[in-house]
Amino acid sequence: MTVSAKRSGLIWLVLTAVLLVVDWATKTLVVNTMTLGQSIDILPVFNITYVHNPGAAFSFLSDAGGWQRWFLSAIAVAISLLLIWWLKRSPASNKLLGCAYALVLAGALGNLYDRVVYGYVIDFIHVYYQNWHYPKFNIADCAICIGAALLLIDAFKSSSKKESVNE
Repeated sequence: MTVSAKRSGLIWLVLTAVLLVVDWATKTLVVNTMTLGQSIDILPVFNITYVHNPGAAFSFLSDAGGWQRWFLSAIAVAISLLLIWWLKRSPASNKLLGCAYALVLAGALGNLYDRVVYGYVIDFIHVYYQNWHYPKFNIADCAICIGAALLLIDAFKSSSKKESVNE
């Protein structure tokens, strides 16, 4: 076994840290240079639009009255602890899984920070086409989605390997 295969997947926390900095920096730039609700046209299908999201993805639970802040924060803490434990148990050489865990962890922590400090998540990426508007999101949300996609790819790759061994 090589030295890198023996190392823990916790090395992937470096990626988590980088993404946390990028998420925090972009949100800080938006907050410091824009007013709430302001939109800056970038492309015919893409704007930077500063909004607050007190709910979860796609503004789910945004009108729930406030309890969702702590409920969603508790879920983020639990998921983050689980992801760190999984990283510790996985080898650093498992790049796909390590990257996936690190991305989801970065997104969970980035949005957790906003919820705890502000009471809402700062969103600003606005994709649309004519009258259709995708819910606004941020870098942390991108990290979660990409990480989730990588987890699915890993699951399909793992099941394909098991099927080929059993044949």
